[in-house]
Amino acid sequence: MSDEFLAPVRRALISVSDKTGLVARARRLSEMGVELISTGGTLATLRESGLEARDAADVTGYPEMMDGRVKTLHPRIHGGLLARRDREDDLASMEEHGIPAIDLLMVNLYPFEEAVASGADIDGCIAKIDVGGPAMIRAAAKNHAYVTVCVEGDDLEKVIGEMEKHEGQTTLALRRHLAAKAFARTAAYDSAIAERLAAETEEPDNRFFAIGGTLSQGLRYGENPHQSAALYASPTPRPGIVSARQLQGKELSYNNLADADAAFELVSEFDAEEQAACVIVKHANPCGVSAADNLATAYDRAFAADPVSAFGGIVALNRKLDADTADLIASHFTEVIIAPEADEAAMEILAAKKNVRVLVTGGLADPAQAAWMVKSVAGGLLVQSRDTGHVLARDLKTVTERAPSETELADLLFAWRVVKHVKSNAIVYAKGGTTSGIGMGQTSRLDAAVLAARKAELAAQENGWDEPRTRGSVCASDAFFPFADGLNAAIEAGATAIIQPGGSIRDDEVIKAANEAGLAMVFTGMRHFRH
Repeated sequence: MSDEFLAPVRRALISVSDKTGLVARARRLSEMGVELISTGGTLATLRESGLEARDAADVTGYPEMMDGRVKTLHPRIHGGLLARRDREDDLASMEEHGIPAIDLLMVNLYPFEEAVASGADIDGCIAKIDVGGPAMIRAAAKNHAYVTVCVEGDDLEKVIGEMEKHEGQTTLALRRHLAAKAFARTAAYDSAIAERLAAETEEPDNRFFAIGGTLSQGLRYGENPHQSAALYASPTPRPGIVSARQLQGKELSYNNLADADAAFELVSEFDAEEQAACVIVKHANPCGVSAADNLATAYDRAFAADPVSAFGGIVALNRKLDADTADLIASHFTEVIIAPEADEAAMEILAAKKNVRVLVTGGLADPAQAAWMVKSVAGGLLVQSRDTGHVLARDLKTVTERAPSETELADLLFAWRVVKHVKSNAIVYAKGGTTSGIGMGQTSRLDAAVLAARKAELAAQENGWDEPRTRGSVCASDAFFPFADGLNAAIEAGATAIIQPGGSIRDDEVIKAANEAGLAMVFTGMRHFRH
């Protein structure tokens, strides 16, 4: 069959939960002579609008039963969808059993994903699992050589447009396009169900992994102009870039979204009721992070931590964006601002910066929320649980002769939150609740320690400080120091306390170097590799 092979649409089965635009489209089909078959609430809506529609129960010879659970699961429905119009035996079976050919199917599914997003309990979610709908969609999509399948109202609009061009017929090219979309829809639907049910089991079976999403927005291109890209929403709600409303600014790019996600996930580690926090990200890595009494101070300190890298960066805040903070941000070139909320005074200030994208999420992401993280690799997927690990002061083990002071302990815990979100190998220096230097993505821990110190030196030059803020700082390492050289680099930079996972076969060597320098060092027993 060629792409131009035409199939007539004489009979349509319509059964939808979302009835937006239903009546107008069904009327256009009826005016073209298409017989309508329908079920339940859809049938009532069509008839109330004055349209003639045949009850599916009249086709099957059985009424809807079991509270509507069983209505279309019948040979006279599925035979009408699956019958091959060029097979004499299929046509004979239709004749023998009184099966009407169904040429067009319009079905959108029970709103299972919406039930999950609303926080419904497991019973409420199960009640929204559609069975007959996916079965009909798959049948129609399989037989797309002759049957046109629609899973959204916009699909039906395309079909009607083509029928108007081709005297009530559709092309194979359109039917195949819609069939591919239909199978993608049922796959995403089933993956949402599998994910929700797995959350209720203590030991989910990992033999198969299902992943799916719904298009949130198409993007102009991906990381580079020659790559295509789009943003998809998963069924599990989480405040962040997918849920965010864009208040102003030009279209977001793939890189903008990836960086904004990295920034917002990190800033969400800081409880807004305890302290204001600001994260500035560039190329998916934080370049400045600060926690303070108010957002303006937090932003000012985060920017000063690495002003060169912060140029054109992504700013994430854990509290409502206010006028004072907006005024400071507006004085620098910034690509994106993402925060739980923004007040009117702040938006008035930023209105003069029309290209700055402002996103509001409605809340912070929960660092402890479990989820799967997925990375594509050649021929497959790498899947892992989200890194929800965190440590408190009581979890730390002091391994040096000197224990950290209260001030050092506070900075150690701060630096540990930050290093969790830095690409490995990662080193973070921090002082007074602000990063002093960040070394990321290096092939050795020594390189990361040296890079972080160099960043601090550059920041001191840019800000006109007498010395880099690594002097008297603490140092966090995302994994253990395999040798004392990385620790020695931190000592040379001016660090007085270290937080690291521990667990190296040379821990004793590293501890000895820390003791000789008078450093305090604590082990977390947990590492935070990040690729």
